[in-house]
Amino acid sequence: MLSILNFFELFYPNICVVCDEHLLPSEELLCTFCRHDLPLIDECNYKENQISKIFYGRVPIEKAMSFMYYRKKGKAKTMIHQLKYKGNQEVGVFLGNWFGHQLNESKQFKDVDFIIPVPLHPSKLKIRGYNQLTTFGKTLEKILKTSYLENVLIRTNRSKTQTFKHRFERFSNSETKFLVKNSELLVNKHVLLIDDVITTGATLEACANELLKSDGIKISIVTMAFTE
Repeated sequence: MLSILNFFELFYPNICVVCDEHLLPSEELLCTFCRHDLPLIDECNYKENQISKIFYGRVPIEKAMSFMYYRKKGKAKTMIHQLKYKGNQEVGVFLGNWFGHQLNESKQFKDVDFIIPVPLHPSKLKIRGYNQLTTFGKTLEKILKTSYLENVLIRTNRSKTQTFKHRFERFSNSETKFLVKNSELLVNKHVLLIDDVITTGATLEACANELLKSDGIKISIVTMAFTE
């Protein structure tokens, strides 16, 4: 006789978000194979690495780190696509937990005062219904024991999605504008700016330049993935 749980799983199977294989009771979101096959970034130096070097000579940052490599046909891309376009916000929680504990154990971000996400334009937020960074950011908030500020940095114009643009177009796109609503709140604070994928760093640079209008602010950057 089927239990209620087994009956539910018969019609709503718990499957891997990447390969669609059925998950074992001990697995969460990803099967063991896909979990071990994620292209994680193994980097101990949070101040000088391939991510932080993107911003050299462009905008001053304290530290920078990404969790995994984003490749054209990779598992990281599938996960972020599920989060960003399919409404699977459990991906944000999953990555936030995994990466958050890694960041916490490094003790590199113990002095962070606020976590601030790269915002969506209000019209895009209305269409999508959520910012793909919310569950990721709120999970980091709990683990790092800091505060998540979702409506301090706002986007003032709508731009096309950056993910599938040519690299040069993303780098040269200077039309994206941001505005800080309460700059006094950020004076002399250490802010952790978060995004899903970093390629050229143009969007994060634009955000950082606006945040830097607050006196004494320090900015670090964390993203789910980094395009090689």
